[in-house]
Amino acid sequence: MEIKVFQKTQRDLASTINLVIDNYWKDQIDELKMIELLQKLYVTNSTKIIKDGKYTTILRQQCGKRRLDVVSKVLKDTENITIQ
Repeated sequence: MEIKVFQKTQRDLASTINLVIDNYWKDQIDELKMIELLQKLYVTNSTKIIKDGKYTTILRQQCGKRRLDVVSKVLKDTENITIQ
């Protein structure tokens, strides 16, 4: 699965996160690939994902709680951040 690592907007980023997690839930990619992709997205787009220690409003609206729970678990391994 190929994705653009550098995202233009928060909405584009949210769509890509949704795509990665949905493909994982459909068993189209394995867990390690999902983790790798989410970590790459975070490293290159961290300011579009988290502001003031919380997910951005756009991300919360577009991704929803269940997907952001998955992202939180992956990011806790990547970096110690407080996510709410």
